[in-house]
Amino acid sequence: MEYKLDDNENLDDEILLECMAENKLQAFRKEFMKLHPYDQAQFFSKLELENRIKIYHYLSPTELATFFEVLDIDDAEYEEILAAMEPKYAADTLANMYTDNAVDVLNTLGKDQAASYLTIMEKESAHEIKGLLHYEESTAGSIMTTDFVAISQNQTVRSAMYILKYEAQKAETIYYVYVLDDESRLVGVLSLRDLIINSDDTMISEIMYNRIISISVGADQEDAARQMRDYDLLALPVVDFQNHLLGIITFDDIIDVIDEEASDDYSKLAGVSDMDTMDKSPFTAAKKRLPWLIILLFLGMFTASLIGRFEDTLSKVSILAVFIPLIAGMAGNSGTQSLAVAVRGLATGELQEMSKMKLIMREAGTGLITGSICGVLVSVVVYVWKGELFLGFLVGISILASLFVATLAGSLVPLLMEKLKIDPAVASGPFITTMNDITSILIYFGLATMFMSYLVH
Repeated sequence: MEYKLDDNENLDDEILLECMAENKLQAFRKEFMKLHPYDQAQFFSKLELENRIKIYHYLSPTELATFFEVLDIDDAEYEEILAAMEPKYAADTLANMYTDNAVDVLNTLGKDQAASYLTIMEKESAHEIKGLLHYEESTAGSIMTTDFVAISQNQTVRSAMYILKYEAQKAETIYYVYVLDDESRLVGVLSLRDLIINSDDTMISEIMYNRIISISVGADQEDAARQMRDYDLLALPVVDFQNHLLGIITFDDIIDVIDEEASDDYSKLAGVSDMDTMDKSPFTAAKKRLPWLIILLFLGMFTASLIGRFEDTLSKVSILAVFIPLIAGMAGNSGTQSLAVAVRGLATGELQEMSKMKLIMREAGTGLITGSICGVLVSVVVYVWKGELFLGFLVGISILASLFVATLAGSLVPLLMEKLKIDPAVASGPFITTMNDITSILIYFGLATMFMSYLVH
């Protein structure tokens, strides 16, 4: 089907809305079906309930399923949208979606509502969907689809092409064809190109590629994304412990996973529980941000009380207070940089290729070098500014020590969290910054107290 590529999106919307207002069914269908499914989904998501109900009368469940799969909405909205449809219409829409996408939608619903749709759905579709519903969230099994093409190794290219043509209508991808033995174990894979260039009488077993890249059904979805990236795959077969082919993960699903994981990591690094969607309500946004802010508030109060313990030092050399933001800020920034490198290395799998001890040693060296350079620079600036040689030396040494410790902590904390089976991204920027504030203040005032006699004239 050819889709209309029109730069003037507003004009399309106006035409469609006009057709709906005047109840011109055929005119609406003519214009709407020219649009790409993504544009159809964008138009639908902007509609009020009254016009959405009209859409259900204008389109068949199959036509609705085409763009329903690519709707970019909050999970909570699916329940509201499906509830506005006739139950049979909603069930048929889900049945006409690719299995993995239908499962994603059903997982956003309450158990009773999901069970209701599965009950009135045709048995074959319901059986396929139920087969995927029980897989744990964020695993390879939870994002795979069962809509793939499989053939036997004991057949010819001619018969394989016949199967491919028959299955292509419902398969999510036909670029890879999977080869199974008599017990449904995955033994090989073929590309569409392999089938086209070989003669009709060639046996599949002679041309199949048997060094297969696959993933376990219980593996993390991030591992699946990493494998597809590393091997440049359009689809990845998912197998059980006996190598039976259970499904495949397609490239479009992996893009969603990468986006979801990146958003999740960024949320945690920013100290926010969820940043997948823009919150319309300030109360909802505040609810997501408050937990970390309250934790950091108490950590900040601890930092303040820590400074209070050095009140005697501050009263004797009040100039020390001037450099507290400088030292704490430098340590926080350095720690956050190191944290970002470590979390990214764990997320991309690069740390599997490089030993963790090597990373720690590298970050320690980096902290020593950056701390030394920054320390020398600030010592010179303080001496020129205040004319106090030892004060400049004290601030410089404090920055050197603080940056070294902060950089080391930024790499050690996520590695420790991974060891404890905690998401390393939880070692968020605000958290590591506050930790480094405490450390840098202890170093700064500890050194100042030790060498008080050199500071007081």
